[in-house]
Amino acid sequence: MYLILANLFWAGNFVVGQSAMKTMDPLQLTFWRWVLAAAPLLLLAHFVDRPDWKGVLRRWPVLLLLSVLGMSGYTLLLYSALQHTSALNASLVTAANPALIMVLAVVFLRDRPRPVSWLGIGLGLAGVVLVLTGGDLQRLLTFSINTGELLILAAITVWGFYTIIARRLSLPAITSTAVQVALAAVVLAPVAAVAGAGLPSTPAESWSLAFIAVFPSLGSYLLWNLALKRTTAANAGNYLNLIAVFTAVITVLLGQPITLAQVTGGILVISGVLLTSAGQQPQRPRSSKSTSSPPSESRVP
Repeated sequence: MYLILANLFWAGNFVVGQSAMKTMDPLQLTFWRWVLAAAPLLLLAHFVDRPDWKGVLRRWPVLLLLSVLGMSGYTLLLYSALQHTSALNASLVTAANPALIMVLAVVFLRDRPRPVSWLGIGLGLAGVVLVLTGGDLQRLLTFSINTGELLILAAITVWGFYTIIARRLSLPAITSTAVQVALAAVVLAPVAAVAGAGLPSTPAESWSLAFIAVFPSLGSYLLWNLALKRTTAANAGNYLNLIAVFTAVITVLLGQPITLAQVTGGILVISGVLLTSAGQQPQRPRSSKSTSSPPSESRVP
């Protein structure tokens, strides 16, 4: 249940984020999301992880790099993409992230996946191409791919590098995430001030920000970490496929059309991720005191 709710909230980030982008700026939403989430996450880390804060702060260079990549870069690219593409398209492309991470791990970490994982990558790539082109492969030849899809591809690439670096960081998960969120709020503050990224000016914007700050930013991280005490990271990673499924369900409930290319592409992407995961070495469950990268190690929106 923890994993299901965590991914439902993350799916909500795509849908609510797309709605917010109609009147808000990506920088505005990103900055205030992390400002509102920073203090609660730091308190949660203090009482759950009980970290050695002096030891944590000694790792500030890598934490700052991770914050720039994962909290600032990825989120800004995601919300920018949602200005140009649908929440469903964004979630379907993002679903291929675990396969991209595996490729990066092969290149930079010398991982050696099993052959079935390469089959999974092939299926996932085919699904992403189908979603990007809307079933019209001729668009690949003319490179007439929507700006939103290109931005979401950039976003998952940034997240891939974030994950590769984060895998080498030995810090409690909630603590690592909380510090990165706090650093993002600090680093983005002068940029937000110069850009005039003030607080939301309408009730709709305020509710969107409140939802994103409470559910995807706080609730999902807490639920994800509670789940990791009871299952392996590999098994939890498979549940991330529910983000695209939940986004599709929400899209249908809101009365928005879903194309055959999106359905077929989504099936290929999710099947590819499952095959890719099957080719990974199994991992043991981690306790709350385990040293790990942020709970978003596989992919978090």
